Amino acid sequence: MPSFLVPALLLIFGCQLAGEVMARGAGLPVPGPVLGLVFLLLAITLSERLRDMVRPVAQGILVHLSLLFVPAGVGVVAHLGLFAAQGAVLALALVVSTVAAIVVGALTFTVVARWTGNRDE
Repeated sequence: MPSFLVPALLLIFGCQLAGEVMARGAGLPVPGPVLGLVFLLLAITLSERLRDMVRPVAQGILVHLSLLFVPAGVGVVAHLGLFAAQGAVLALALVVSTVAAIVVGALTFTVVARWTGNRDE
């Protein structure tokens, strides 16, 4: 086991814990893990030593990221009856939300392009 593994994992989980404590303690509308990622980003931006320590551990975690989707897949299989009963509504919600996201993204891009003066003739 590499000597940097435990300190790097402690840093990663410590940042997540700090984010959770801050989000719940202050009643912030931002999820704790998101705040934890911001803390981790600040830490590795400010310290090259921390960045070099965390990089191999983070890359090792990312290699096995697909394993994190297993619980979600099990949840879907466990609730197949619910999906069958509500399938049309779920499909409609997926289509509407996808179209809405595309429209909002396009409109936002257009507004920002106008504000910055980047218009195509």
